[in-house]
Amino acid sequence: MPSLAAFLRRLAPGGAFLALLVALLIGGCGLLPDQIDETAGWSANRLYSEAKEAMNDGGYDKAIKYFEKLEARYPYGRYAQQAQLEVAYAYYRQGEAASAIAACDRFIRLHPNHPNVDYAYYLKGLANFNEDLGFLGYVSMQDLTERDPKAARESFDAFKVLVSKFPESKYTPDATARMKYLVNALASHEVHVARYYMKRGAYVAAINRAQTAVKTYADAPANEEALFVMVKAYDSLGMNDLRDDTERVMRKNFPNSEYYVRGLNRPEPWWKLW
Repeated sequence: MPSLAAFLRRLAPGGAFLALLVALLIGGCGLLPDQIDETAGWSANRLYSEAKEAMNDGGYDKAIKYFEKLEARYPYGRYAQQAQLEVAYAYYRQGEAASAIAACDRFIRLHPNHPNVDYAYYLKGLANFNEDLGFLGYVSMQDLTERDPKAARESFDAFKVLVSKFPESKYTPDATARMKYLVNALASHEVHVARYYMKRGAYVAAINRAQTAVKTYADAPANEEALFVMVKAYDSLGMNDLRDDTERVMRKNFPNSEYYVRGLNRPEPWWKLW
């Protein structure tokens, strides 16, 4: 098969020059600006510094790219392990929780004895932790307990490991406070489900979910409503002895409970009125 240059020479006078031009264009494709790696030849220190600067400026995509290049080029250098943590944080700040959690898990798996592994557990907990739904959640009055509790449980588990393994960590006090919030959020989720069953007349199922909240999440504020659900469910089932026992426990622990006045009724969010 004739070469491209020979073919072009047969097409027209000056074919040799045209062939040379085409060859140069083809050979130079790899030198296009978009394909030039600006970090070529950078030291580990410069890659790390540039990545940190990009992250401080809010350029998380750029920071992640630089940190990943750093780890790939200098996998055994002193910056590589720190770059893995920085990538996790960049993903977290960018709102990519799944990527942040994966990066934390990778760091924990590769460096279980690293001096900063406590931070990896803390960051994993933060990535799963979601205290509110933002402005739209506030305006719509959406019940936080209506969400899937999977992330809350995983957040709690990460914080629990941190608190158990690293009680002296500087991240432990905040993790402990968040765990308290999560305990009540998880208990509230069980009560939310119990309330759902009550509305549909599934009283045994309502009792089971309320009991789960009381037994699993002791001292959670949501247990006030859980006990009241049990009182109402036992009453609906005609199980008077269990109703009376549960009510005695509730009145002893919550003598001024608002549920005695308003029952299980709650104000409806505006979006449910449409």
